[in-house]
Amino acid sequence: MRTQIAQSRRLVVKVGSALVTNNGAGLSYDFISACARQIAALHGEGREVLLVSSGAIAAGMQRLGWDQRPHAMHDLQAAAAVGQMGLAQAYETVFAELGLKAAQILLTHEDLADRTRYLNARSTLHALLGYGVVPIINENDTVVTDEIKFGDNDTLGALVANLVEADALIILTDQKGLFTADPRRDPCATLIAEGRADDPAYEAMASGAGSGISKGGMITKVRAAQRAARSGAHTVIVSGRESEVLLRTAHGERIGTLLYAQQTPLAARKQWLADHLQLAGSLVLDDGAVKALAAGSSLLAVGVASVDGEFPRGAAVACRMTNGREVARGLINYSSSEARRIAGHSTAEIEALLGYLDDQELIHRDNLVLL
Repeated sequence: MRTQIAQSRRLVVKVGSALVTNNGAGLSYDFISACARQIAALHGEGREVLLVSSGAIAAGMQRLGWDQRPHAMHDLQAAAAVGQMGLAQAYETVFAELGLKAAQILLTHEDLADRTRYLNARSTLHALLGYGVVPIINENDTVVTDEIKFGDNDTLGALVANLVEADALIILTDQKGLFTADPRRDPCATLIAEGRADDPAYEAMASGAGSGISKGGMITKVRAAQRAARSGAHTVIVSGRESEVLLRTAHGERIGTLLYAQQTPLAARKQWLADHLQLAGSLVLDDGAVKALAAGSSLLAVGVASVDGEFPRGAAVACRMTNGREVARGLINYSSSEARRIAGHSTAEIEALLGYLDDQELIHRDNLVLL
């Protein structure tokens, strides 16, 4: 299974607060520089890397002179607002020195729960990767409430891995990996080298509620691996204090804990599309479009004869033959009103018809499953 990590082309790397802030003492520029240098090396190998970084609240606490993590939401938001400035500046500086551009992305749970905002976030991240930019992602702690916050960046890392269909999620933490028991309390605890992410035994083994600096703990990392596995991403939990740990992990070295998925990202996504979506509408396709889909192509607007139902961009829709038989379903890149305006027209005509071109395909083949 480590070979699959070595072959991964798109990686999400999550780094914890204890690492980024030197256990709360302030931003660790040595760690940030080392992390950026290793990401630059992976870029040089043709890999795409997204960095989910904790540390804004902890950095803000240090700047404000607070020794203990506050509990009041407004205090946490204030600390995040102060700390995010320094965190973004630190990453921007080190990546610029390495000849790479970085972008700051702040997300809330609502951004990924709402399908339109989900697709907007996905499109932005894909565009940044296409430009060779390193996205630096964090929860938008300055505006979150108890109802919408992710709660920890391990969860955010898994959701980002699902969002961009990453091959692997690497969680850098202050522990060597997942142990059979808490090694800080049980000297007989042994490191788990690898196992299936969906093995229920691992949740029971994970313990600890996190430090005063971090929000999560090993249990959030195990659950993040479970979430990432749903879209086919493998997860490695490994100590960020190991020398060259990111490169060694990405090259397939047997360090930390590998919790692997049972399916490839595309297969998992296709299964999700086929089995677990309520359909918001349908498209009637001409014979040429039906043949093109069967050959593995995306669905273009020119092949659509009519549009049924009312739905927003990103909705799940059925693709039907003229006799009503469903041949495919997928996530559509345009709303029902937009789809009606461009149905039967070539891709070259979309911008003139709508005034903009969001996507060349009505449904991309990666978001479409044949039935």
